[in-house]
Amino acid sequence: MIRTIRILGAAIGALFGLSLATGGLFADSAYGGALVAAWVVAWAVLGFATLPYFTVVPAGWLVREVQRMSTAEFVAAIGGLLVGLLMGLLLGVPLSAFPPPLGTWLPLAVSIVLGLGMTGLTVAKRHDLVATAEAIGLVRRDQEPAKRSEDDPAIVVDTSAIIDGRIVDIAESGFLYGRLVISRAVLDELQKIADSPDTLRRNRGRRGLEILGRLQKDGHTTVVIVEDATPSIPEVDQKLVALATALDRIILTNDFNLNRVAELQNIRVLNVNSLANAVKPALLPGEELRVRVIQEGKESGQGVGFLDDGTMIVVEGGARLIDRDVAVIVTRVLQTVAGRMIFAQPRTD
Repeated sequence: MIRTIRILGAAIGALFGLSLATGGLFADSAYGGALVAAWVVAWAVLGFATLPYFTVVPAGWLVREVQRMSTAEFVAAIGGLLVGLLMGLLLGVPLSAFPPPLGTWLPLAVSIVLGLGMTGLTVAKRHDLVATAEAIGLVRRDQEPAKRSEDDPAIVVDTSAIIDGRIVDIAESGFLYGRLVISRAVLDELQKIADSPDTLRRNRGRRGLEILGRLQKDGHTTVVIVEDATPSIPEVDQKLVALATALDRIILTNDFNLNRVAELQNIRVLNVNSLANAVKPALLPGEELRVRVIQEGKESGQGVGFLDDGTMIVVEGGARLIDRDVAVIVTRVLQTVAGRMIFAQPRTD
């Protein structure tokens, strides 16, 4: 679109320059032909460079500003314009009685000034006008989504947290307050994983790209893509630590090693696994559960089952109960780096 407007501007500029030159502008010069050519080219270049700033650029700005306005505010602006033009029309009738050129240009100038002036006044007082219109039931304000501020904290997101997928649910719940900053290095890493010949890695990479697309489209949390500011650093984890240090010192990750390195450098870590463990229901020794034993444990005679939230249940003496639903009593709860483990014994009636 811009290219077409520029070409049109060059053509208009050349025609305008040619019309001026043919009026005898360079008739007395010995180099009249060369001067005319240079004159036309200069006007063509001027039209090529400036026409977009008189057409599509202000039109695009106007469209963006109109899109930001609610329906009620837009109606208020249009109403102000119409009132201004009506006032200009009423004043233009007596002003047209002046002798030319005042009688010709004064009504037009007054209409333009009043139209733009009333539009500006109604836009400036739109909140009061809309409130008044709402109070008497003329209009209803559109519901606007909550806007994120540029002052919100910047959260640097690791590849592992994107591939994990739970970041979408956390963002939709409103627990992520701030802007999610995605480094170009993370995008490149996701792309490499998605192009991997290994089927599992390829699926993980594609899942990460899909999750990132959902985050951008849902709009619950602002997603910002930033270029790699540390090309001299080879490791992605080190790039993320450097980026977090330069911003608000916050990293969102599931990577245990990155978690430790960031904490050692006084960077706040938001670990999805830690959040998942924190919201799991608390179990105390003596409570009774029902679990299905699905495999043998590491120790002799142990059986292993899982709760619906993924918590591992180690059943003492449960090796003989594999593929059976059994009632167990919690004996102790162990919190590990990998998550929460529950030890239990089969209930004896």
